[in-house]
Amino acid sequence: MKNDITTLTANTIRLLAADAIQKANSGHPGMPMGMADVATILWTEYLIHNPSKPDWFLRDRFVLSAGHGSTLLYALLHLSGYELSIEELKSFRQWGSRTAGHPEFGVIPGIETTTGPLGQGFANAVGMGIASKLLASRFATSNEKVFRRNKVYAIVSDGDLMEGISHEAASIAGHLQLENLIFFYDDNNITIEGNTSLAFSENIKLRFESYNWNVLETDAYNHDSIRSVIKSAQCESSKPTLIICKSKIGFGSPNKVNTSEVHGAPLGEEELQLTKENLGFDCNQQFFIPDEVKNYFQKRKIQLEDVYGVWYDEFSLWEKSNTDDAELLRKYLNNFYPENIEDELLIAAGSEANATRSISGKVIQKIAELIPNFIGGSADLAPSTNTFMKKYKAIFPNDFSGKNFHFGIREHAMGAIMNGIAAYGGFRVFGATFFVFSDYMRPAIRLASIMHLPVVYVFTHDSIFVGEDGPTHQPVEHLAALRLIPGVTIFRPADPVETAMAWSYAVKNDKNPVALLLTRQKTGVLGQERKPQKDEILKGAYIVEDCESPQVVIAASGSELFPVLEAKKLLENKYAVRVVSIPSLELFNSQSEDYKKSLFPTDVPVVVVEAALMNGWGDIFRQKLLKIGLNKFGASGPYQTLAEKYGLIGSSIAQKVKDFIS
Repeated sequence: MKNDITTLTANTIRLLAADAIQKANSGHPGMPMGMADVATILWTEYLIHNPSKPDWFLRDRFVLSAGHGSTLLYALLHLSGYELSIEELKSFRQWGSRTAGHPEFGVIPGIETTTGPLGQGFANAVGMGIASKLLASRFATSNEKVFRRNKVYAIVSDGDLMEGISHEAASIAGHLQLENLIFFYDDNNITIEGNTSLAFSENIKLRFESYNWNVLETDAYNHDSIRSVIKSAQCESSKPTLIICKSKIGFGSPNKVNTSEVHGAPLGEEELQLTKENLGFDCNQQFFIPDEVKNYFQKRKIQLEDVYGVWYDEFSLWEKSNTDDAELLRKYLNNFYPENIEDELLIAAGSEANATRSISGKVIQKIAELIPNFIGGSADLAPSTNTFMKKYKAIFPNDFSGKNFHFGIREHAMGAIMNGIAAYGGFRVFGATFFVFSDYMRPAIRLASIMHLPVVYVFTHDSIFVGEDGPTHQPVEHLAALRLIPGVTIFRPADPVETAMAWSYAVKNDKNPVALLLTRQKTGVLGQERKPQKDEILKGAYIVEDCESPQVVIAASGSELFPVLEAKKLLENKYAVRVVSIPSLELFNSQSEDYKKSLFPTDVPVVVVEAALMNGWGDIFRQKLLKIGLNKFGASGPYQTLAEKYGLIGSSIAQKVKDFIS
């Protein structure tokens, strides 16, 4: 074995990755083997973290955007002293193991975000860089040293840079001058199908320079060069940095280096033995860690604990001498909200009929006053989504003290940046766009749910009642599609009270993403017989208007409740009709069977009305069921006309109910 400790460490990491993948007979050894030297130098010399305090909020972040190379991260975490045993490396990709095929946030300390879908980690890291700047803008003025300007490092691949989301995220990072970002590009020219030249020929250096990035280059195996570019990147004061690392996929393998074979398949027993011999290791030993490498990481761990200890002493002094700021920081880090948040938001929502996007806008203004770490923005649609917080500034390059974020027309990146901000910690973040564009955000929404991140989506223009913009802007299938993502809580409020309570749930929740679906058109106010109660709304469904011994229960969400109430009036001389609002199907599904039956008796027919595709309702109700909704795209025209033409007015609904229960 070579004596140079950096080379020995890098080779140890290479072989830990290769052994884990070979044992699992599944995985991607090429990237971990190719980038082991860069990762070794970063983790043993520059990355500031503390394996003994993995939740230190001012640690540097490391994102493995090329998540298929997860064994690189698992090896680094094990060697660095995180809570990850060698046995878990040996159980890579197996049932019940914490070492999944791609890194999973919250499963092992030290994994900063869930990566896998390429480009998402890239954009998550941009979100973390933004969060770091936001936190520093609020607290570093009282002590720059305590609120160290931490860095966000990432390893990104050809695949990350091909995916469209990386273009959006890189563009906004350059615009915001996020000098705290340092990304290493694993430039190995190989993808699954072969050489990148098959489909990828752009000049990455020029591309990122045009985004206003600082671009550096290094040989991925020249240790002095790697150190030099990292130091240079750390000194950059006005631009994010991309370090192009000219690497060899599967480095160390005599026969598979620089081939697509090594990208996504084990080396094979024979090639693995040859690789170990080539790197100076005993070919008969598996998961071998030389004592020199163990000692090297142990010394680094002690150094990092000393760094943390010095910081903690300074932080403790800061807390004692800055009690107001210290209390504010605790609010940032502990999901603070006032105890009377529901009442405050109900007052803000008012009692006048309006579009729910407009009511939501009023509620957002109040939340911004009540919750100091509440931030958010829109994909260039704030005037339409009513999401700009009027008393607060926007975030701009060199000024991150505001609350409003201009994401630009970048829904893909917006969703993933929100995930990065939420994963970084300390902020409650929302993002807004038209509901039809939620398709652009779907991968990020899905990952937010997997990670249990409490991000909030404000989706306005929620149905065909967008009207004149026509079918391209009218969500039809989107409600059913969003409901299919496990773990997302969706609210489609009908009036001011439901809108206020939806927002209250969203800001109090800390376990999962929440989507608010809001109308463009004016709706109404519920409560002609009785006002909705807070606890009822948070059960996901409740009775709006009742009768003795109902012959039919008509349920709806959002704006469709009001034509349903008109239909009830037309029917009530002949039929006993109960009307139920279902603002959140997910919360309703979580209720007891007794509660569900109290709203929907098992022997009473049910009618559900929504201006959307009706997939899934047959799984909710086993009673005789009529679904009144859509089975095709919308059309251009005034929303009142569309309601009539698509049978979503009171008289049409009443006639369909008559035919159904006659």
